[in-house]
Amino acid sequence: MATVDELTPRERRVLEAVIQTYVQTAEPAGSRVLSRRFGLGVSPATIRNTMSDLEEKGFLMHPHTSAGRVPTDKAYRSYVDSLINAPASAIVLAERDRLQSEIAASNSPIDTILRRAAQSLGVLTQELGVALGPRLDASILRTLDLVRVSSERLLLVLTLDGDVVRTVFVEVRGTLSDAAVTEVTRVLNERLSGHSLRELRASVADRLRDSATKPEAEELLNIFVQEGEQLLDAALPMGEGSVIVGQASVLASQPEFGGAENLRRLLSLTEEPARLADALRRAHADDARPGVSITIGGEHGDPRMDQFTVVTAEYHAGTLTGVIGVIGPTRMPYEKVISLVTHTSRLLSDLL
Repeated sequence: MATVDELTPRERRVLEAVIQTYVQTAEPAGSRVLSRRFGLGVSPATIRNTMSDLEEKGFLMHPHTSAGRVPTDKAYRSYVDSLINAPASAIVLAERDRLQSEIAASNSPIDTILRRAAQSLGVLTQELGVALGPRLDASILRTLDLVRVSSERLLLVLTLDGDVVRTVFVEVRGTLSDAAVTEVTRVLNERLSGHSLRELRASVADRLRDSATKPEAEELLNIFVQEGEQLLDAALPMGEGSVIVGQASVLASQPEFGGAENLRRLLSLTEEPARLADALRRAHADDARPGVSITIGGEHGDPRMDQFTVVTAEYHAGTLTGVIGVIGPTRMPYEKVISLVTHTSRLLSDLL
């Protein structure tokens, strides 16, 4: 199979014209339509021959008995790569203002901000907006503090990378001396700080076991040996790192979802948030390029997603990262979608 670098200038122009026509009309592109719309400077017969060459090279396919052609995943990939390497297209002022007003509501919890972002992005792109919350379990624990709240309750204060603070109550039995609280605080910092929450949740008991402590501190330390994993779980926000999905109804007008099969595939995807979250994370882990990540059709490696494209970008909240983007059919207005997803990720980073 030929690569895009091996295409002639005419083949590149014809391929781009087919992609643009199919994205706009959802109809296979014929040579006469391309000749009228794009003024390629050659006859319909020459365009037809060029399309046949592109089909042989794997960039176009010939659906059913239609005289026109439609792009393959390979064609979309070549088109998308050229957009990624080009300057970003300008976003319409009204779209930028709408995103700003929808997302930048003050004093909102992060999940509310992400839900607004996913819904707004979905409406503006006419795709399914998705957002992935930041994962705190990858954060490094810097310091721990124990604060006495009452005779039978302490507050465990965890300070993470980027000055993110999480707290959880610790129930104790009986009255503890200030010396015991101070001693356990020292041991916790000595044994646990400098490691990620993910590491600590799997090894907190082993790290604390056999710690040399004063006798009056042993009972309190044993609470962390026995319940440390549960306490760290409780310190994480509910649903952290989870997927937020926008409104699937915005896709109803897309021709690809006129039949039951693709719609059923999409709905099953939204009903499996763990699989969707893995797909979003994997897209960024596998893509060495900074900025927007685009996975098209068969590139997912999952036959249930071979009719869809996922366009995402990372946003940053201090040292933490999450993902914002859209899912839609492989036939999508890539230039517009890339610009809106990129802009939304920047808005989220500025806000968070």
